[in-house]
Amino acid sequence: MNWHYPRVIAHRCGGALTPENTLAGLGLSARLGFRAVEFDVMLSADGIPLLIHDETLERTTNGAGSVAELSWGALSKLDAGIKHHRAFTGEILPTLQQTLDACRSLGLAANIEIKPASGHEVETGTVVARQVLAYTRDWPEVSLLFSSFSEAALAAALQEAPELPRALVTRVVPLDWRSRLQRLECLALHCSARYLQPDQAAEIAAAGYPLVCYTVNLPEDAARLFAIGVSAIFTDRLDLFDPRL
Repeated sequence: MNWHYPRVIAHRCGGALTPENTLAGLGLSARLGFRAVEFDVMLSADGIPLLIHDETLERTTNGAGSVAELSWGALSKLDAGIKHHRAFTGEILPTLQQTLDACRSLGLAANIEIKPASGHEVETGTVVARQVLAYTRDWPEVSLLFSSFSEAALAAALQEAPELPRALVTRVVPLDWRSRLQRLECLALHCSARYLQPDQAAEIAAAGYPLVCYTVNLPEDAARLFAIGVSAIFTDRLDLFDPRL
């Protein structure tokens, strides 16, 4: 499995410095020296994987309504930058294909968080895994990882592309974390930094699993987490972290 966790990963492509889940974020992350990014992938109504976090459009675009109910043709016309700052007016909602091409060009590893709309868990895991697997066969040097809160989506990704690495995302560390990781054949656990306890971090590290925390925006918080055994962090504040950690 071609994946290695750097200490600091750019959250939603470019964190707080650019519109989230956009090509602008990828470009900035690379220019600042980051080696890996995380982004969210959902399906349009006609099954095109695209980058967006919310099931609805209002927070991050000039559109309205449900992502899963609109075609890619409609979604492709939206502005994904103007809500962040007028300097990003005209930024597109990128497809997964466009994003993978950009990561390859920029030399970025990518954590692809499968973010299915409600009721589309298996379909999203299957479609995303199938497209990524085909991509890695053409470009095996690209380092890619699947993650998801949805165990159904991860199970579908495992079925479709067992050779690609996976991580389970949770808010809190579940008591049965080990059996969940084993069942989904995950190499790591991602969890919220807010609820992580030192004994949990120690247990996971002792078992040999990387533990990665979101969303860590202060260097002093990152240092505390690294000290208790956390392997890596996701951050919105790329300007506050040395990517060479």
